[in-house]
Amino acid sequence: MRYTNTFRNLIFWCLSFVSLSGIAQNFPTKPIRIIEPAGPGSAVDVFARQMAPGLSELLGQQVIIENRPGANSSIGAREVARSLPDGYNLLHGNVNNSLNDLLTQDECCLLNKALLPVTRLNSSPLVMVVNPSVPANNLKEYIALAKSKPKFVNAASGGTGSITQLLGELIKKTADIQVQEVPYKAIGAELPDLLAGHVMTAFLAPAVVKQYILTGKLRALGVAGSSRLVFLPDVPTLAEGGLVGVEAYGWNGLFVPAGTPKAVINKLQLAVSQVLSSKVIQDDAILQGYRTGGESSDEFATFVRAEVTKWGKVIKDANIKLE
Repeated sequence: MRYTNTFRNLIFWCLSFVSLSGIAQNFPTKPIRIIEPAGPGSAVDVFARQMAPGLSELLGQQVIIENRPGANSSIGAREVARSLPDGYNLLHGNVNNSLNDLLTQDECCLLNKALLPVTRLNSSPLVMVVNPSVPANNLKEYIALAKSKPKFVNAASGGTGSITQLLGELIKKTADIQVQEVPYKAIGAELPDLLAGHVMTAFLAPAVVKQYILTGKLRALGVAGSSRLVFLPDVPTLAEGGLVGVEAYGWNGLFVPAGTPKAVINKLQLAVSQVLSSKVIQDDAILQGYRTGGESSDEFATFVRAEVTKWGKVIKDANIKLE
């Protein structure tokens, strides 16, 4: 019986290999589903839907966006990880998924293991902003204020393990200051309190804070990226303000279940890259302050590993644990 089962397993594996090889040659022959782990109307959801028509045209099949929000993006990740590795079920993963890997160690959804990278879609450096009532016109004055009044200054976060919490921790350590964290249920939920002055500091995406900065309702102290933003040319990077090496990006990209044929991954990556290079997307990138991806799956995998290593150290140093 043992040999019979082994033989059957071998036959099943061979048939699966042949089947997936055929899929790779003819892909795609039916609609493709992109699982969006964020809610409808969110920035990542809007971007996915913006790209879908172009992908549909290039691939010759309809690309459908389905929202599966919840559990810090892990519900959608779990669904895709359990699906057939044939390229027809993709995860529109984001930075939250890599942080989940660090905090939960859930083998089901580990990036670069259970879910393989296709390519990055875009990335946005977070912008450090304060309510205008905060007596600090620049990063140097902000740090001086925090040092003169330990824990007087506060900063919002998107909760335990969020990229905004980790950026706040990295700033505190690098600047050697004490800032009181004010956690919210999600990134961006702090905006009303920030505008009202109930919380002093926040780290948000350029597209979210752009209008408030330009109208004077918020003051930008620094961009947590490698360069300044085109529409905020007078706002220095955090490195220029003295916090060298302090960068944080909200990024997102496409992933497929482990076992998906490389030829399918390459075809998806090429199509995405073509859509991202369109004038419409490139113009929008300048307007909204993000950078487009489109790199190879191997390059994206390297980027994800670097993010996990970087934020893993911050989590360890700050002793951050899920409650």
